[in-house]
Amino acid sequence: MSQFSLPKNSKILKGEFYEDKTGSDNIKKINVYRWNPDDGRNPRVDTFEVDMNNCGPKVLDILFKIKNEFDSSLTFRRSCAHGVCGSCAMNVDGINTLSCIKSHSDIKGEINIYPLPHLKVVKDLIADLSNLYKQYESIQPWLKTSKTKLEKEEILQSEKDRSKLDGYYECILCACCSTSCPSYWWNGEKYLGPAVLLQAYRWIADSRDEEKKERLKKVADEFKLYRCHTIMNCANSCPKGLNPAKAIGSIKKMLASS
Repeated sequence: MSQFSLPKNSKILKGEFYEDKTGSDNIKKINVYRWNPDDGRNPRVDTFEVDMNNCGPKVLDILFKIKNEFDSSLTFRRSCAHGVCGSCAMNVDGINTLSCIKSHSDIKGEINIYPLPHLKVVKDLIADLSNLYKQYESIQPWLKTSKTKLEKEEILQSEKDRSKLDGYYECILCACCSTSCPSYWWNGEKYLGPAVLLQAYRWIADSRDEEKKERLKKVADEFKLYRCHTIMNCANSCPKGLNPAKAIGSIKKMLASS
């Protein structure tokens, strides 16, 4: 008889409870995923009672308040705090988003904060994006044209051709879309995922690039491209309002007509 067991440290335990000591009449419970690879303990969820009367408007402000006032060991990424760099991507209230632009007032009741799903966790809310960056590198995300042309003249583009890049160049590689995609969860080593395929299309669609056929050939693989089943999780979770599924569909259409 077969027996199945969960991997060691896979069970998430109930963690520490940090009670509010301010006496505020506006308290919200914040549940935060915690895991430290150095202490050998299971992951846990700590609960913090946060005074919302003295907190900024975004989820990132809550994390700063917890780190500054309750537990300085809480670890998370952040940089610009304006939705530009993508550093603070995490799962908030069950949805992948940027904590710096997510308003906590939009969330009713307790707030649950976890790292991006289905990635290895480095520590606490920091997910390991190494695989995604390798995949991004594999599509060669830079303009490819003749060296002579680059040296001798400025490469111009019409307004019409430039407009074809709208909805694609704005991607900040936060990985919210890829980590909301079930196909990427199960085939992450082979399937390029929504974020990287959107970036691939950005260069395929660029009229200044001279290796369109080679770029199409590079992604024309049953795993790299065709694991997408257009369930639209990627578009629903993108904090920049982009539609990776549309880009993937455009690549498939180009390959079908070539």
